[in-house]
Amino acid sequence: MVHPKQFVESLNQSGVTFFTGVPDSLLKDFIAYLEETAVQGNHVTAANEGGAVGIAAGYHLATGNVPAVYMQNSGLGNAINPLTSLADPEVYAIPLLLIIGWRGEPGVRDEPQHITQGRITVNLLEALEIPYAILAPDMDASALASEITRMADIAHAKNRPVALVVRAGVFESCHAPKRASAHLLGREEAIEIVLDSLDGSEVVVSTTGKISRELYESRKRRGESSERDFLTVGSMGHASQIALGIAQQKKNTSVYCLDGDGASIMHLGGLATVGWVAPRNFKHIVLNNSAYESVGGQPSAASIVDLTGIAKSCGYISAASASTKEELSATLAELKTQRGPAFLEIKVNLESRKDLGRPKESPVENKNKFMDFIGS
Repeated sequence: MVHPKQFVESLNQSGVTFFTGVPDSLLKDFIAYLEETAVQGNHVTAANEGGAVGIAAGYHLATGNVPAVYMQNSGLGNAINPLTSLADPEVYAIPLLLIIGWRGEPGVRDEPQHITQGRITVNLLEALEIPYAILAPDMDASALASEITRMADIAHAKNRPVALVVRAGVFESCHAPKRASAHLLGREEAIEIVLDSLDGSEVVVSTTGKISRELYESRKRRGESSERDFLTVGSMGHASQIALGIAQQKKNTSVYCLDGDGASIMHLGGLATVGWVAPRNFKHIVLNNSAYESVGGQPSAASIVDLTGIAKSCGYISAASASTKEELSATLAELKTQRGPAFLEIKVNLESRKDLGRPKESPVENKNKFMDFIGS
């Protein structure tokens, strides 16, 4: 294991001083160090991994230097297009140093959405013809520095993307200072209030991460079946489009999407599609704590984005925001009777239970029960 300070210093010594990407739990200590120490303008959290490659390419075009792009290995899917059609040596030949958290590494127990991606990560890099090195937790600072230098040299000499694949446990702990939250409403509490407003005939599509876990736990506490909920694992940013597809086919059923701020920003164009299609039965709720809380609490752009304004401009019939129990209860009562697509932002604090559980059913079991419910 190495301290993120040593890792960043090795990158700097190899000429890599600019960082952009999307937060990942395996990289959270490295990212926490960047948040505290990066020179102004030298660290940008991107909306999605493809956008990060674009930001990094712009940095290289402006400076001639090699930038770093960090991501979870699941994010390679978002990055494939700009990696092959922008940065590739046969196109613009943009040197990049990818720093990839290896979730679902074969032989390491992980959540189901990471299993396939973990198994194919190395093969995918080989298919993309991207040279890579694997960083292991038993490597000391000198060994890691050697691999960083080797890959950075290849990126610079051959004007191409290269990758550092980071296994679990590489980084020592480095906690960013806890950010104060101006909003007292807890996310799990907000989900409970949302459920209070439903009559049981609705279906709910929840986004990946802690929102789905909290919805599942809330249903259990209430003695309610989770068969009416599609608990999205993986595919961050696509919950609203899953809900849209359901709403189009089940026009007499109210479809609620429980989304997160980071997820909604990742594929913001989804709001435009919802507004364009304009399903009358679609209710879109974004729980906004201005953070990527499921992977470490790193700040998101939602702190300065007017989500309700975006929803309105995308064609949602109504858009509202709530940050207290009283506001939320009143707004949910209105939402229930409003024609869709309707949008509600709930501003919540950056906190969650340490003992938060996970669904006991497999994703396929959840899918089958959900399909049985909406089919009946």
